[in-house]
Amino acid sequence: MSVQLTEALAEYWHARIRQEWGYEFEDVADMDTLIAKQGYRGSRYSFGYPACPDLELQVGLMELLEPERIGVTLSEEFQLHPEQSTSAIVVHHPEAKYFNAN
Repeated sequence: MSVQLTEALAEYWHARIRQEWGYEFEDVADMDTLIAKQGYRGSRYSFGYPACPDLELQVGLMELLEPERIGVTLSEEFQLHPEQSTSAIVVHHPEAKYFNAN
């Protein structure tokens, strides 16, 4: 359940960022289309997922964010601890997609 809650919170913050940028009105109203077909502007990229698989790139992000200030550390395997921590790079460009192969 903690994995699902972490993912739900990440989705919530991504929606909140789009709202703060003024793009929430571009989101597709139908939830199935919103999720399945990325019916919103921009993308949220997290290391370790298929669109951004290299976990080692997490090092640069951690140097920038200094997560140890809030008790988050990076393991030798480039995993965040505590275990259900997550990070992301959020891009607002309208053509930013997880996979843009046509």
